[in-house]
Amino acid sequence: MAGLSPQITNLVIILGVMQLAKKIPFEDPNVLNACRAAYAISNFLILGIYLYIKSVVDGKKDMTTLKYVEPAPMGSSEEGKLVTTTIHAYDAAQLKSAMRSQLMGVGMMAVMHLYFGYTNPLVIQSIIPLKGALESNLTKIHLFGSPAAGDLKRPFKQPAGFMSGLQGGAAQSDKKAVEAAERSGRGGAKEE
Repeated sequence: MAGLSPQITNLVIILGVMQLAKKIPFEDPNVLNACRAAYAISNFLILGIYLYIKSVVDGKKDMTTLKYVEPAPMGSSEEGKLVTTTIHAYDAAQLKSAMRSQLMGVGMMAVMHLYFGYTNPLVIQSIIPLKGALESNLTKIHLFGSPAAGDLKRPFKQPAGFMSGLQGGAAQSDKKAVEAAERSGRGGAKEE
C-alpha cells in the first residue's frame, strides 16, 4: 500500500479489521483483556513516540523564524492573519495538538468501551492511531530523519479529508502572501 493515500489505507484497514472483529470471541474474558492490553500498549507506544519527538524538538531548539498567513475562519469576511513564529515553537504547537487529539481519542474510547460496552472499536483503535502517529509529519522529520522539504515543509499542509472543505483553507507561506499580510498590518506578535 505504498502508493496509496493514508485515508485509503485507513479505510482498507478499518474494513478488514471490522470483518476480523466479528470473529473475535469478546465474551471470553481472556480475549477481551488481551484486546484491552493491545489498546493500552498501542497508546503507550504513541505516547513514547510523541515524548521522543518532544525531546528531539527541544534538543534542536531551532529558532529559525517562520512566517505564514493563517487562513481566516470559514464564513468570516476577514482576511488571513500573519503568524510569525519559530520552527521550534511551531513544532511544539503541532506536537501539543497531536497529543491533545490522542488524549481525546482515549477519552472517547473509554466512554464507548466502559460506559456503552462496545468492544470492536478496541481493535480498530489499537491500529489506526498508531499508524497515524507513525505517518505524521513530525515523526517523518524528527524520528525518521526526512528533510523538511516538499510536503514536509512548514507550515504543514492539512491533509485533504472529509471536513477539509469546511475549514478556511491551507496556510500560505509564499513570499507574496506574507508580504501582503505584513503591508496590510494583519500580523501578530512573534511567539517565543
